[in-house]
Amino acid sequence: MLNYLINSFKRKLARRVTKEYSTTLDSFETNAYGTIKFANWNNPLVEKKDIPEASIAFFKKFINEGDLVIDIGANIGHTSVPMSIACGKTGLTLSFDPNPFVFKVLEQNATLNLQLSNIQPFNFAITDFDDEFFYTSSEASFNNGGISKEKSGKHGKYVLEKKIKGINLEAFLKKNFAQKLPKLRFIKIDTEGYDKEIIKSIRNILIEFKPIVVSECFFQSSPADRFEHFEVLSSIGYSLFYFNDFELNTEIVPILQKEDMLKWKHYNFYAINQG
Repeated sequence: MLNYLINSFKRKLARRVTKEYSTTLDSFETNAYGTIKFANWNNPLVEKKDIPEASIAFFKKFINEGDLVIDIGANIGHTSVPMSIACGKTGLTLSFDPNPFVFKVLEQNATLNLQLSNIQPFNFAITDFDDEFFYTSSEASFNNGGISKEKSGKHGKYVLEKKIKGINLEAFLKKNFAQKLPKLRFIKIDTEGYDKEIIKSIRNILIEFKPIVVSECFFQSSPADRFEHFEVLSSIGYSLFYFNDFELNTEIVPILQKEDMLKWKHYNFYAINQG
């Protein structure tokens, strides 16, 4: 009972007071890759993340050794790490997150498992054009949030004092990673309801290189937003599939028409270009 009360107080404090939190270095044993290390963020509002071998196997269904993969909205790196192990040390994982609190943990995780992976983290949001934005959150600990041109963002009342930088991904990749682009295989997007706009901003990349896309359908998205989310991908040759979790034997359901986007409240789907 005492521990429950202490943890409850810590969670309440995290919702109201902005402060730095430490990390705990955890180890996960796998059959195929040996020991995988991961830095978990000790924010009381954040559930501890695991790196199961089944998650790496999920990404291995789509990603090959040596591929270029991109994680947009990487948070502390709990998908970047298995993605990067899937494409290996000879591959490259570009991980983007604009939140400076989670980015510090993402940077730490990028330095681990160097015998297995190659992660380059960037403290940027992905936007239509290069600009600066406010970052807002519903929690003072900035566990989550999103960008806004106004201080009163839809993501909450807590606002970072310093603006964050947004970049156009297509221009960034062609300037800095042009030689790697032919190996672009996989893009994961998780940006608190902004996924559809990011997909629209990288449309040319999707058409040219046809990477597999994983995207989140945000619980606050309206039916019209969900329909557009479907159409922006299907219009350029992508087929969509709901999946239950980032694990090898996860449940998979084809999303055959835009109305199917209403079947679940908050979920991930992957999209494959059939062209």
